[in-house]
Amino acid sequence: MKRFAVAPATDLSRRRFVQGLALGGAVAGLGKWTSSWAQTREGSPVLSGADFSLVVDETPVNFTGKRRLATIVNGGLPGPTLRWKEGSEVALRIVNRLRMPTSIHWHGIRLPFQMDGVPGISFPGIAAGDTFVYRFPVRQSGTYWYHSHSGYQEQTGLYGAVIIDPATPDRVRVDRDYVVMLNDWTDDDPAHIFAMLKRQSDYYNVALPTFPDFLRDVRERGLSEALADRRMWNRMRMNPTDLSDVSGYTFTYLMNGASPAMNWTGLFRPGERVRLRFINGSTMTLFDVRIPGLKMTVISADGQDVEPVHVDEFRIAVAETYDVIVEPQEDRAYTVFAQAIDRSGYARGTLAPRPGMEAQVPALDVRQLLTMDDMMGGMSMNRSTPATPSHAMASMPDMQAMSMPTPAAPSNHLARIERGPAVDMRVETPRTNLDDPGVGLRDNGRRVLTYADLHTVGGPLDARQPTRDIELHLTGNMQRYMWSFDGVKFSDAQPIQLHANERVRLVLVNDTMMNHPIHLHGMWSEVEHPDGTFQFRKHTVNVQPAQRIAYAVTADALGRWAYHCHMMFHMEAGMFREVVVS
Repeated sequence: MKRFAVAPATDLSRRRFVQGLALGGAVAGLGKWTSSWAQTREGSPVLSGADFSLVVDETPVNFTGKRRLATIVNGGLPGPTLRWKEGSEVALRIVNRLRMPTSIHWHGIRLPFQMDGVPGISFPGIAAGDTFVYRFPVRQSGTYWYHSHSGYQEQTGLYGAVIIDPATPDRVRVDRDYVVMLNDWTDDDPAHIFAMLKRQSDYYNVALPTFPDFLRDVRERGLSEALADRRMWNRMRMNPTDLSDVSGYTFTYLMNGASPAMNWTGLFRPGERVRLRFINGSTMTLFDVRIPGLKMTVISADGQDVEPVHVDEFRIAVAETYDVIVEPQEDRAYTVFAQAIDRSGYARGTLAPRPGMEAQVPALDVRQLLTMDDMMGGMSMNRSTPATPSHAMASMPDMQAMSMPTPAAPSNHLARIERGPAVDMRVETPRTNLDDPGVGLRDNGRRVLTYADLHTVGGPLDARQPTRDIELHLTGNMQRYMWSFDGVKFSDAQPIQLHANERVRLVLVNDTMMNHPIHLHGMWSEVEHPDGTFQFRKHTVNVQPAQRIAYAVTADALGRWAYHCHMMFHMEAGMFREVVVS
């Protein structure tokens, strides 16, 4: 890893990439796209009922001044919002007009594994020119989404929202109901991005520490402390700005298929209760969401009702969903602001009483650096000195032995994990707290949602205690851009075997300094409080750097299921397993 980087020159196209093109720029001029794009500016078309026909195709789009091909569903990006009813049976006829195979995975939906939509695990995929019919009963309600599990089609536009109305009257009454789908668009070929990450993992990190940064640290902290800081990060083969693998200098961030300049708008009348169904359908970006001037009441997480939580801001990891209620009282516009975790760009939209209104867009927050909490977990939390790398170097002489792969380890399990080129770090004392909002959100003066705030209404679905634990370490080598469970990439790993209807505890330990939103297909993940009691239920659980999270799973879904990090390039690089329930 480079110790210093040259400060990037001013990029004259920076504003275009952050904000996208103005109104009309996304349309490439094809008639089949224009009509549905116009609807997208107010939200994707909504298809309701039990029988659906969806056509997967491609069309040119233009978000940044460059004409590129997007993968679309029924002519739109995002695809149509599908509205189902709990207790019904849905049939979804998928026509593939691409020149390559495709698939659709129904994210977070409980269904027979043959309908899950993961090529190579649950079905062969949908060949070019073929048609496949998904058919399954709807056994839940809430906000979910769908996306491709084939190649990089999710990155190029194959995604959409799913809203499932409950069989009984909804406990939450609202006047307006909007989907807010967040995505990261790139003009580059996603395969090229992955190849560049493999070649140089920090290629897209434009905020690498520079020589002027080093001189500033020398002035502020002295030469020895500044050098110690650099030595420690080099030893970890990372740097404190490793927040996102791909930044806003490559991504254009979208809200309901609209760039910031296009300004997706949802309308309201003052005094109305408005439900916003946030879905992070991006491939690699965590977003921090707020609406300046409005409090948000979180009422649902991953489709599951939670006890209401009043917040100013929340972080939404890739593949998560949060439903919030807002009640604007004034006759003015409000900005819906979703900034990337690395502060390299944002998605934005507007809530307004009338079309065409806008509110001020907040400035991006200052990028925060990773700290000792993110590196060493519980060990740094027990220290009385501030959680900064420089303090750690002075008092932790065993840092190298603890962070670098060595044959000597405290247990056979960890020794197996530590050996080999796929693992460059291990956290000996991961933190278990759920009340950390994460880097960039700590002590920012706003009330920020944390996992500790979430309490699923009704408690666990299964009151039994788990009969066994399965511990998995989230591992990686950032320099080589290798990601895995327990240091073993998917192609070399054996499936995780579960017995039908057993109650098992999955324990995830993040030995890396990146966030990993882990998604288990087909079954619920019932996250535990550190004391072992039930906390909340989700389908995607974000594990922060140096964190340990445990959740109970009832293996009530026979078949073969995918289990993976939902960061697309982490999954592609090997952080993927198969779970077999038999």
